[in-house]
Amino acid sequence: MKAELIKRFEDDIAVLKRELNSELPKEIKRARELGDLRENAEYQAAKERQSFVQARLAMLHKRVSELSLMNLDRIPEDRAAFGSTVHLQEIGGQAVVYQLVMPEDADPIKGWISTASPIGRALVGKEEGAEVEVPTPNGTREFELVKLVTIHGE
Repeated sequence: MKAELIKRFEDDIAVLKRELNSELPKEIKRARELGDLRENAEYQAAKERQSFVQARLAMLHKRVSELSLMNLDRIPEDRAAFGSTVHLQEIGGQAVVYQLVMPEDADPIKGWISTASPIGRALVGKEEGAEVEVPTPNGTREFELVKLVTIHGE
């Protein structure tokens, strides 16, 4: 999982670098040729995109660095943590399966929830069989952690 994330981030970095170094300079040059920069929407949009791409690149580089330093041996083998797949039974509701991922990878449709989300925070450190209460805007939800597969078990 760690190698997959690093690869995906590095692919994103390559795409953004190409945009920053090739496409955006052309857009900025073309927009400058249109005249007065104070009232030039194309120029402003290109400069805003350039700032966004630079910020995203910095964040991705930081994430790759953090992942590279992550010691998987420190992730518990018997409790929910980053990379764990949790099978939950909502008390009085239906069963759900989530994988605990980093915030930028969260995709509820795929069942990937962030370790920083309310459910993720409530699950981290819990063992199989634990009951978990999750405060939500619509009231507290209660789950039982029916099955746990850690990153070591995959």
